[in-house]
Amino acid sequence: MTVDAPDHPAPRDGIGVFDSGVSGLSVLRALRARVPAVPLIYVADSGHAPYGERDDAFVIDRALRLTEHLLDRGARLIVVACNTATAVAIEALRTRWPATCFVGVEPGLKPALAASRNGRIGVMATRATLASARFRRLADQHARGVDLRLQACVGLASALERGDPDGDEVRSLVSHHVAPLRAAGVDVVVLGCTHYPFAASWIQQALGPEVVLIDTADAVARRAIDLMGKLDAGEERDAVAELWTTGELDALRRASTRWLDFPVELRSWPPARVADA
Repeated sequence: MTVDAPDHPAPRDGIGVFDSGVSGLSVLRALRARVPAVPLIYVADSGHAPYGERDDAFVIDRALRLTEHLLDRGARLIVVACNTATAVAIEALRTRWPATCFVGVEPGLKPALAASRNGRIGVMATRATLASARFRRLADQHARGVDLRLQACVGLASALERGDPDGDEVRSLVSHHVAPLRAAGVDVVVLGCTHYPFAASWIQQALGPEVVLIDTADAVARRAIDLMGKLDAGEERDAVAELWTTGELDALRRASTRWLDFPVELRSWPPARVADA
């Protein structure tokens, strides 16, 4: 159920989540399954997506603005539900708000290593994520000596953001980006962008049933809940998720209807607020 709610008081003691677009709904869904009583506030920065094709300064600026909005709306913990924003901006967020807990998403190299039988692991991610110093440190820490095949999936996040994950454009891009990984004989593929789980069925089909896909949404939710518990989340209550977008409200409505099975309130972030924040 979705409800447009332009005027509503800010929830208290909630978990804030932001992403460059609608893909962070996968993390929101995992959070709601584990803590149905905690208020959730989500921002899809669809008006500026995808981050993976933006420069670092732009991503950091957007991350700062979105975090400020979530804190204003009552979030006590922030989940950066975007691999690119985590790689590029999370340290800037922690510096700006040292008293706030931040949870980021990163390609799941550690669980991929545990699942691999032949030591050949593929990573599907944006160019920005794969080029980041944070990812290089992650690979050096967890995948040294491993045959790591990195696949920058140019255009895939944008195609998923625009609409139908079952459409011809998405299926064509998946086929194109998966082909080198399949040729390399990987037996595990890490989905290193929160958009990609929405195309997981096509990715799995293109790779074959014997290849394991790694999605970290549930692990991120568990980490956020652990930290929220330490912050004393408060008494249980009925909670409707608050969803904001800097893009088209109808696009967020379609995505939430497709991917979420709990009540949400939909809101636009006015262009003037985005420009002047």
